[in-house]
Amino acid sequence: MAQILEGQVVLPDGTVRGGQLEFTGTITRIELDDRSGGPLILPGFIDTHVHGGGGGDTMDGVEGLHTLARLHARHGTTTLLPTTMTNPWSNVLNALQAVKEVIDAGGVPGGADIAGAHLEGPFISPQRLGAQPPCTVLPTPERLAQVLAFGVIRALTIAPEQEHAFEAAETFARAGVRVGVGHTVADADTVSRFLNHVQQAGGHTCATHLFNAMGGIQGREPGVPAALMSDPHTFLEVILDLVHVHPTSFRLACAAAPDRTLLITDAMRAAGMGDGLSELGGQTVIVKNGEAHLESGSLAGSVLTMDVAFRNAVQAGFTVAQASRMASAVPAASTGLTDRGELRGGLRADLVLLDEKLNVQGVMVGGQALSLA
Repeated sequence: MAQILEGQVVLPDGTVRGGQLEFTGTITRIELDDRSGGPLILPGFIDTHVHGGGGGDTMDGVEGLHTLARLHARHGTTTLLPTTMTNPWSNVLNALQAVKEVIDAGGVPGGADIAGAHLEGPFISPQRLGAQPPCTVLPTPERLAQVLAFGVIRALTIAPEQEHAFEAAETFARAGVRVGVGHTVADADTVSRFLNHVQQAGGHTCATHLFNAMGGIQGREPGVPAALMSDPHTFLEVILDLVHVHPTSFRLACAAAPDRTLLITDAMRAAGMGDGLSELGGQTVIVKNGEAHLESGSLAGSVLTMDVAFRNAVQAGFTVAQASRMASAVPAASTGLTDRGELRGGLRADLVLLDEKLNVQGVMVGGQALSLA
């Protein structure tokens, strides 16, 4: 039976209009009018880079996936890609097997839709680990065959300077996997050649958490961020928690790629858990005042949720419609999710309702209302 929502509808053309949205599992009708007031109705948020939340982590297996999918759904995320981290190879394979099991079982009741996995570790540089454990391996053909056999990888992070990286990236691109550059010490020229190589193979390219774990920008040494931002086809992930990335840097990314910048959380298991001790890849993490650090003091993953990232984008000077694109339409486009990401007839009824202060008031995944308790 069809359901109807009334409020302010955020449309694909960037306008916000009063109206009614009718849906079952998909959107069946949008009727616009001149009404004012009511909740903002947006496409559900899509997080293409999230490790954990609510005490669960991708590396925990099926139970961890259920936990993190439910936590992030309460914050408006209707689709996510559970993200691995650098671990012993057997652990990475076990994590991908768990993602496959959850997808094959029909997903997570009461949680965000799991549309695949993001393989962030372990094909990264041992010289630019960030908060990842020192368990990097090379992307050999044998390892590629192992991970692709699960049929769940939708996004990848890789350091272009690693041996076999160009060949591996081409293999992933031909398999329909978004290829991200991150955790790298490559120079700008290597990154540009790498991006072109992937694009010529028909693949989508992406910056993995732009500005983080990739060095900076100088006039004579443009570095990884400049190579990524200057490429006319590359998508740009940004952790907009105002800890990992300054609002001015975020505005720079949006100026360079206004239709290709997307919000992510890069959240760890401590997301939604408040301050205290947590864990990341076997390492102790201290969360204080919303910031997560390793015992060494270095920045760990975030405790961000997509609703907060969305509000931060609006506070940085972007409209609700622009922030909505960065949280939904752009991540969908970057990962080939053509059935969601906008409010348009025939697409999945993945919806988030926000009040006037942009707080989450309701979430629908495939037309099913979720409990926010």
